[in-house]
Amino acid sequence: MDMIYFDNISATQLHSKVKEALIDYIQKDGFGNPLSQHRIGDSASEALEEARTKVAGLINARAPEIVFTSGGTESINHAIKGVAFARAKKGKHIISTNIEHQSVARTLRTLMRMGYQVTLIPVDKYGLVDPAAVEKAITDQTILITVMHANNEIGTVEPIAEIGRIAKARNVIFHSDAVVSCGNIPIDVDELGVDLLSIAANQFYGPSGVGALYIRTKTPIFPFVDGGTQENGRRAGTPNMLGIIGMGKAAELAHVEMPQRMEHVLRLRRYLIKRLGEIDEITINGHPEKCLPGLVSFSVAYIEGESMMIMLDEEGICVSTRSACASGSLRASHVLIAIGTDYALAQGTLVFAFGMDNTIEQIDRAVEVLKKSIAFLRNMSPLYKKK
Repeated sequence: MDMIYFDNISATQLHSKVKEALIDYIQKDGFGNPLSQHRIGDSASEALEEARTKVAGLINARAPEIVFTSGGTESINHAIKGVAFARAKKGKHIISTNIEHQSVARTLRTLMRMGYQVTLIPVDKYGLVDPAAVEKAITDQTILITVMHANNEIGTVEPIAEIGRIAKARNVIFHSDAVVSCGNIPIDVDELGVDLLSIAANQFYGPSGVGALYIRTKTPIFPFVDGGTQENGRRAGTPNMLGIIGMGKAAELAHVEMPQRMEHVLRLRRYLIKRLGEIDEITINGHPEKCLPGLVSFSVAYIEGESMMIMLDEEGICVSTRSACASGSLRASHVLIAIGTDYALAQGTLVFAFGMDNTIEQIDRAVEVLKKSIAFLRNMSPLYKKK
């Protein structure tokens, strides 16, 4: 059975050219520590800085503003806690939204237990936050605004540039979680007006377990990991050279291939939405226009998303019901509840996230399996009445 992978929001496969770059680095005795003061160390240092430049180029940043991390979660923790600790004497108020990823939400809860105050701005039915509401929430104690660039469950892209202008005018540091958007849609940190941006390599065909945090020059932030002087003293620990090399290559490829990738997955998104129209009582979640080009979240009435996901998986089709970091939870998605979806319908949600290797034919196969699964599950539901 040929597997069909529609879960690119959880992780993407390695790009073939990223694999080649990793093999090439290994074969060239790529084991050196970039801080070592000898030729092998110098070679590793050059490779590290080359990768840093490539990642910076993806978001129109300067190379010294990129700090490599173990992934999106560490980048987010570093950004939020680092600023919170660095600016604690100025104030302890942080503004965010009620649809953030768990790595943001739980970090904020930790800070609340330490005496910080957090204001969560609600979103509309599409998952959009109102920049005016963010501005209204700012006080003289506000030290940080953190709003995700695109939502990982419904795909809505937030008005980050507008919020960035507000943050700058009010002298508040601004962080955005761009883990699911970076490498998939264009990002320019100057146009967005962010001071901090979190990204992860496995969202744009790079390795898992490596990410980066963009830190605008002169942004006050404490190190998240103490130890050596790596990353200009901002993140201690021996660099994950294989991961970083892979991330650098993936960033370089994303910068070049992005227009074609976006066009391809957008065509798949539109086609799936059209096919879903053949099934009754399905709700498409997220903004119809301001959204990630390759993600479709939809809720099916009267049945559970997990049951549909299992039945699709039995037929070799991989999808998700929500964020991979929240999988296994029996609770309805906090994102869907925030946009006004009732609890029962929220439980019947699936997320299809397309990649550059997916095809129309794969969608056709998935929809036919989905139709059979829905018919079978609804036949057992006491709530569903056949039309």
